[in-house]
Amino acid sequence: MDTKTAFLIYSRLNDRYPHTETHFLHFQDPFECLILTILSAQTTDATVNLVAPTLFARFPTPESLASADLEEVERIIHRTGFYHAKARHITGAAKALVERFGGRVPATMDELLTLPGVGRKTANIVLNHSFGIDEGIAVDTHVRRLAQRIGFSDSKNPDRIEQDLIALFPKSHWGGITYLLIRHGREVCPARKPQCEACVIRDLCRFTH
Repeated sequence: MDTKTAFLIYSRLNDRYPHTETHFLHFQDPFECLILTILSAQTTDATVNLVAPTLFARFPTPESLASADLEEVERIIHRTGFYHAKARHITGAAKALVERFGGRVPATMDELLTLPGVGRKTANIVLNHSFGIDEGIAVDTHVRRLAQRIGFSDSKNPDRIEQDLIALFPKSHWGGITYLLIRHGREVCPARKPQCEACVIRDLCRFTH
């Protein structure tokens, strides 16, 4: 796809989904953003938002989560799925924050990637949502599906999809394209039965051609 068509798609989606909300997870600070984004893997944001109040009432700081009882954490986050691994990840990330970053969430990609449970998707989300930094483009399941379906990328690999999107859009649009593709994926273009007749980009999308 050429950049002109990509920009037209962005513009139409931007008109369709005004940025009345800039993120889907309910967090108060970078620490909460980090932990909730780790928990959001392979589950819905709505499910993560349900466990957040209990989790942060019990463990409101990196220090408290770092020393938390693992079984208690597992009970709190159980409904998010893969709770054994996620409990290890979030307590491990909290320990790393305390031991290596003075209890603060680092604001660089390289440092974030050293934390347990953090890959490029999570790091991109934390940087964008918590610090307003666009280091790359977060590729979740919606972004991956729509990038392939629309024609932004021919790859199934999230890292390659991210690079294809970076090549199509200016840096000022990197955070926006993630938000727009997630909204469009949820509301119009789900994995099963996409609503092509209601889609504002159907004439530009390769799925309909």
